Parts: sequence; structure tokens; C-alpha cells
Amino acid sequence: MMRVLAGWAALAGLALLVPLRAAGPGILPARDGSAARARELIESLHLKVLPKESGYLGIIGSSARQVTVKGRALAVQSQNYYMLTAELPINYLHWLEPDDTHVLIEGGPVDYYIFHPDGRAEMLTLGMDFAAGERPVIAVPGGCWKALRLRKGAKYALMANTLSPEFTPDRVKIGAGADWLKRYEGAAPWATDETLREFIGPNWVP
Repeated sequence: MMRVLAGWAALAGLALLVPLRAAGPGILPARDGSAARARELIESLHLKVLPKESGYLGIIGSSARQVTVKGRALAVQSQNYYMLTAELPINYLHWLEPDDTHVLIEGGPVDYYIFHPDGRAEMLTLGMDFAAGERPVIAVPGGCWKALRLRKGAKYALMANTLSPEFTPDRVKIGAGADWLKRYEGAAPWATDETLREFIGPNWVP
């Protein structure tokens, strides 16, 4: 029985890897974590600067299966590559209607700030140092605000993220203003006026 379960686990792992490889260029072997490596990944995976949110984005694809949401047919899931670098270290504040899951592929760590609809704010770290409380996968429910910041000293972080149901431009909000700031300032020890304004960055909404 144990051998059977191990076999199924191996097949499941391969099933997760195949769609990523089939949809675009393969991930290059991990190297030295340098700025040169970041440029190599950007070129190999055809990543482009993401307007407003910042960082680098590469579309992988979306599932063929669909689901109906509010009378609208949407793919069950869409997938992207996403990268932060020392030059573009912040994924600026944005709100998403779909669930959003980030998986660290290489580099990091990345501090992940989540602002819940009930006014709570939390910070999790996407990374591989389990003893320090980091985790390689972070899942955020739909309807949350979020911002990501590459940890100081890290050269880059390459991630894959899935959105369920799929991402569409009309189901995202980028930036915020005074009302948002008032709601979340002080919601956590790190949620100071200065830090929250940094997350909003150039997308301040009057």
C-alpha cells in the first residue's frame, strides 16, 4: 500500500510540473542568486514589467475548464510567472476578486502583506527557511488587498501565481487613498502611515 501511495504522489508531482513546462520556456537550473541570474530568468521566461503594480510578469495560461460566476463564464484558474528584483522590489498595493496563490520557485525571501476585508492586517514571508517561519506557498482569499516586498539583500524572487477563477482586468483595483490608509493604519505593528504609503507608492488615489 505504501508503494502505491508513493507512486500516486510521484505522478501528482509530475502533473503539477507538466502544465508549467508545456505552456512556455522551461525553468533554467538554479544558479547563484545574483542579479545576472535575475536577468537570465527575465529573458528566458519572456517576463515584462507589469504597469502600476511593478515587478515582472509572464503569462503562463489558463485552464480549459470553466465556472460560472455572477452569470459570467470564467476559466477555473489562470497562471503567471511573477518576479521582484532589487531594482523593482515592491509589488504595489492592489485588490483582487479571485483567490490568489503564490509559490516561490527561486530566490527570495519576499514579505507578503495581506489586508483583510474585516480590517485585519498580517505579514507572511514567502521563503524556504522553515525554521524562521517562512513558507514556500502563500494563499490569499479573494477580496483582500495585498502588497509584496523583496527582502533587503535579496537580488530577486521568481514566483508562480495562480488566480481562481481566472484574472480579468475588471476584477482588480490598484492603489488606494486616505480612507484605506485610515482603515488599516495601526492594524499591525508594522502598519504605520509611512509603510502603508510606501505600499501604495505611485498609485495614490485622491
